[in-house]
Amino acid sequence: MLSACGGGGSDSGDTAAFETAAEKWINDEFQPSAISKDEQTAELKWFIEASAPYRGLSIKVASEGLTTHKYESEVLTKAFEEITGITVTHDIIGEGDVVQNIQTEYQTGQPIYDAYINDSDLIGTHSRSTAVLALSDYIDGEGKEVTSPYLDLDDFVGIDFTTGPDKKLYQLPDQQFANLYWFRYDWFTDPAIKAQFKKAYGYDLGVPVNWSAYEDIAKFFSTQVNGNGKIDGTKVYGHMDYGKKDPSLGWRFTDAWLSMAGNGDVGLPNGLPVDEWGIRVEGCNPAGSSVTRGGDTNGPASVYAIQKYIDWFKYTPPTARGMDFSESGPVPGQGAVAQQMFWYTAFTADLSNPEISPKVVNADGTPKWKMAPSPHGSYWVDGMKLGYQDVGSWTFFKSVSAENRAAAWLYAQFVTSKTVDLKKSITGLTFIRESTIQAQYFTDNAAKYGGLIEFYRSPARVQWSPTGTNVPDYPKLAQLWWQNIAPAAAGEKTAQQAMDALAKAQDDILTRLEAGGGQGDCGVKMNPVKDAKYWLDQPGAPVPKLANEKPKPETVDYDSLIASWK
Repeated sequence: MLSACGGGGSDSGDTAAFETAAEKWINDEFQPSAISKDEQTAELKWFIEASAPYRGLSIKVASEGLTTHKYESEVLTKAFEEITGITVTHDIIGEGDVVQNIQTEYQTGQPIYDAYINDSDLIGTHSRSTAVLALSDYIDGEGKEVTSPYLDLDDFVGIDFTTGPDKKLYQLPDQQFANLYWFRYDWFTDPAIKAQFKKAYGYDLGVPVNWSAYEDIAKFFSTQVNGNGKIDGTKVYGHMDYGKKDPSLGWRFTDAWLSMAGNGDVGLPNGLPVDEWGIRVEGCNPAGSSVTRGGDTNGPASVYAIQKYIDWFKYTPPTARGMDFSESGPVPGQGAVAQQMFWYTAFTADLSNPEISPKVVNADGTPKWKMAPSPHGSYWVDGMKLGYQDVGSWTFFKSVSAENRAAAWLYAQFVTSKTVDLKKSITGLTFIRESTIQAQYFTDNAAKYGGLIEFYRSPARVQWSPTGTNVPDYPKLAQLWWQNIAPAAAGEKTAQQAMDALAKAQDDILTRLEAGGGQGDCGVKMNPVKDAKYWLDQPGAPVPKLANEKPKPETVDYDSLIASWK
């Protein structure tokens, strides 16, 4: 049993019960772990001691409905209550509802929840707000006594994404997943299929390094493989996507599609001074998104990105254009898709489950597919980000009472602690800690996950990041994307017209934010409008239209790629 510890007016009998509960959870649920049982015991002993003043308190937190958060809501709240005496109602609500509640708290200053897990895409909003608690300040000040000595912020792989332009930490990562390239490894390594591709295109079928190769592979599987676009008598497709006019269409683009094409500037985790949304900052001040203000939202790289998105629907199943994100997600698991460039690793569990996706899982339980780094477009250059990571992160408002804030902060640390993180990551496959990624369990079981472990252990990982600090009001700006790109997806506008409209809409919002003030030293300060040629002639983004937007296709052998990472 854990050694006895006093605290907060709790008698030794209560303490003993919490110690017994901790021991039970360590043995029954929190195995395997990246740390030893003795280390787990020490970590949970700290939670027992630190929670003593807050026992009997009830708090409410909210998150969207990922598998990871369902595990927290259904399992970890129970563990936390038995170990600390603090009751947590962890509500699972829609992603849009999370943002709406946060917006309401911004506007009213009245707490709805004691804490939220929301995307770090809002870091530019949170860091410019006077309503959101800077965790760096809290940890060093008011929250010092309830901040775990075992927290180990350096072990979190997404801290750069939750740090504001003022270098303060505003959010604590809770779950993280990437947007990668997915492909049918069994088809790509089939000798007959490889020979057909080599004969048709003159180079080896493999993981596409650039969009030129991706386009060739899409065409090959959709129209040419086996002479009729069929494998084992089934019609197959070389690409998968979605195009329904729906808010999820916005994520399809704000989740770094433009950066994959080569929009914006060099810089990690986000391009500077122009980011992957095409928004320019001068210092830390957003200054415009139109090319005429030095932005790149409607520049040649962005228009190219949208045009390719539209063109490639000819290689998808006919129903794809009418689908939203949720409807399109399971389609690769149905067995007729050869590759998908824009694929979230959050689907790994379902597409590895033989009961859910039997057509893409081998008899031994390993997937027939693999994931790899995304190919890049013709405007991309080395040093740019290459894709998106979703980082759901704990966010706290100053309006919450001190004791509720302390209790919620204890819960946030508990569900991200080394004691529970490996088990939580096995359940949800959303990695936030380096110690978890490197754990022996994932070394032994890497083959089950189709390249996910290899990716997170690779040097390529740093090129995937969420929306950065150039975006000063994510909720207001993000909704503009699906509204303005949907007409292009439907064929009602050209790609250029759609991006011109989006850039103007963003500039209108930015201008209103500047007029409203209240965003501190890093608030919006719009650049004056100048002729587009002025900015296209300057170094960096925006860059002029390329004479050749389909350079020489390039592929790489998957197994050689993985070997090079090791």
